[in-house]
Formats: sequence, C-alpha cells, structure tokens
Amino acid sequence: MVLYWWILLLSRGKKEDIDVMGLTFRRDLFFSRLQVFPPADKPEPLTHLQESLLKKLGKNAYPFFFTFPDYLPCSVCLQPAPRDVDKTCGVDFEVKAFSTENVEERIHKRNSARLLIRKVQYAPEEPGPQPCAETTWQFFMSSKPLQLKACLSKEVYYHGEPIPVTVTINNSTEKTVKKIKVQVEQVANVVLYSSDYYTKVVAAEEAQEKVQPNSSLTKTLTLLPLLANNRETREIALDGKLKDEDTNLASSTIIKDGIDKTVMGILVSYKVKVKLTVPGMLGDLTSSEVGTELPFRLMHPKPEERSPAGKDGEAELVFEEFARQQLKNTPDEEDKNSPSTDE
Repeated sequence: MVLYWWILLLSRGKKEDIDVMGLTFRRDLFFSRLQVFPPADKPEPLTHLQESLLKKLGKNAYPFFFTFPDYLPCSVCLQPAPRDVDKTCGVDFEVKAFSTENVEERIHKRNSARLLIRKVQYAPEEPGPQPCAETTWQFFMSSKPLQLKACLSKEVYYHGEPIPVTVTINNSTEKTVKKIKVQVEQVANVVLYSSDYYTKVVAAEEAQEKVQPNSSLTKTLTLLPLLANNRETREIALDGKLKDEDTNLASSTIIKDGIDKTVMGILVSYKVKVKLTVPGMLGDLTSSEVGTELPFRLMHPKPEERSPAGKDGEAELVFEEFARQQLKNTPDEEDKNSPSTDE
C-alpha cells in the first residue's frame, strides 16, 4: 500500500527559551494524508506532464493530486547568519510518500521519500491606488514650513523591476536641505511563536543635492531591491533557501478576509522610506530628519495561460524539472553555510 503524506511546518532552529536544552522548535500548522495506491477515490484526469512521466517511469508510477487550501501561507525563510545555520526560521511544505501495511505504524526512512516544495502567491490582477504621501515640518523660529511629497508610479512591482521614487520638496524655510535619501525596507513579522519584527534595508540611494531656502526641487531616484545585493544580510526574508538558484526576496503577504494571522507564520511587507537631512543651528551636530513612508507590494507576476504543449514541449518540460534537481545538488562556494533544503 502506498500512501501520500502532505504536511506544512514552520520551524525555528532554536528558540531562546528552550535554547539551553538544545531543542528544535517546530510547529505543524497543517496536515493532510491521501491514499495513492490502491486508489481510494475516483481517479482525476491526468495532466500532460503526468502522462509523459508515466511513459518514462512505467507501470510502477502512480500519479496523485492535491489542492492548497486558500488560507495557507506562502513559503518564506529568514536567512540566518553563517554562524547560526542551525537556527533557521521558515515556512516549508513537505510532500512525503511511503509504503506500509498499517498507517499507524512508524514509517521507516527506507520505505519513504520526501520532497520540499514552495507555495508562491501572484500579484493581484487589480492593484491598489498609486502610493503618495506628503508631510510638513515646521522648524523652530521659522515662519514657513518645509513640505515633502513622495510618489511611486504604481502599487505593485515585480521582482527585478526598478522602482522610481519621485520626491518633491518645497523649502519655504531659511534652512538648506543637505541630503535626500530613499530606501526600500523589508519588514518580516514572525507571528507564530511570538511577534518579532525584522526590518532590513534591501535597497538604498542618496542624492547629495542641496535645496536652498525659498526654493523647490523635484527629483526621481530609482531603487532596485535584489537578493544579489543582500546575500550576506542576516534575517532577510526569502522565497526559499539561499542555495536555490531561483530564490529571490520574499514576496509581500496578502491576507484574505477572515484568516487568522498566526496561521500565516511569517508576514512580509515592503515600504519606501524617504528622508531629508536638514542641518541645525550647530550644523551637522544638530541636524534634523524629515521623512515619510510609502507602502507597496513586491510580488511575482501571474504567469500567462499556456495552451497544451505537444510531445516536444512535454519532453522539454520534464527535462527542465530534472535539470533543476541536478542543479540543486551542485556545490556553491557562496552558499556552503546555507541551510540545505534536504535537511
């Protein structure tokens, strides 16, 4: 008898309050089990990929199907520091297949196989309104204020897409704006075992452009948040593990109405922070910062629907899937300290 076992878990290598005992903190959020052979339910129609695999693998291959519930979170991992490889925190989906005569018996490793998979959420088809924010700052002994306005071109950006930030400054004061700084911050909120927040700057730009008293300036600075520029950053949220070649920064979390946040495991959000530096009466020693924030979403685009491929297309797809497995087993000098997806 062959059984299929599906489990979602969030694991953290060592939680502070049990660290002294050397225990691993893990909580299983969802569990589902399905009998694959002999089939317990009416068989589902096969996909083109399954048909190709059955032709390759022969009569001892058994196809199966499963559906993700809407309320389950996406795959997220907080990248640990090299010295903390045993303290990984993340949400993983594990598929395990095993054979047994009695489902209540202990499953031996020699009779089972498991596979870690990712759940990815795509950008909504209808994005929200264009993010814009403004603030006014009144300095001491200044009759008129300093006005700052910042805008993004849209609310949803895709991974690898530049983010232009348009900054408008209306300086009606007697002071000089010395510096303009914009940065993208990733905020990861671990809601399962606590309410820890990890805020990391994943992209930043500066303009040493002065705005003189009683003058205005409009300037656009471009940000590009990429994992390639943040591979050494500790506790940055990723879509997968750092050793995976197609891993990128974690996508923004979208929570549907009525869903318990604690089930989501790790909530990820992004914002652009704009700061102006204004020297004080003693120069840089007493400088002030005027700032505002623009929340936005960083996500994957929804893939285009493809028509069923012919035989050549199916063979190529199967080849790519197996190539991915070979690639994951290739040693990477940069990722020697990264936690393995096989553990």
